[in-house]
Amino acid sequence: MEIVLAIAIGVLAGSGIWLLLRPRTFQVIMGLTLISYAVNLFIFGMGRVTLDAPPVINADWAADAAQYADPLPQALVLTAIVIGFATTALFLVVLLASRGLSDTDHVDGRERRQ
Repeated sequence: MEIVLAIAIGVLAGSGIWLLLRPRTFQVIMGLTLISYAVNLFIFGMGRVTLDAPPVINADWAADAAQYADPLPQALVLTAIVIGFATTALFLVVLLASRGLSDTDHVDGRERRQ
């Protein structure tokens, strides 16, 4: 499972960086979104991928930390998803306003003539 998670993080981060280097603003926004997904998976993976383990302490079990899932990465990723969604919505509104004012969606504000 760890290798699949590592490959997914690498593919998302690589695709996000590739999209960040594109000249159009929508592609840049999508690249930022993919990088945020990669970071979310990384944070989630740092909390140890465990199956069938409760995220809070059960009074009937022993005080062994290996039997419990870490709830902090889950809370961080959930918060990051909400903030990322709001930031992406704000970026899209700014993109539409910029497109309306400059009649182009290039990052630098001008298109290349060929």
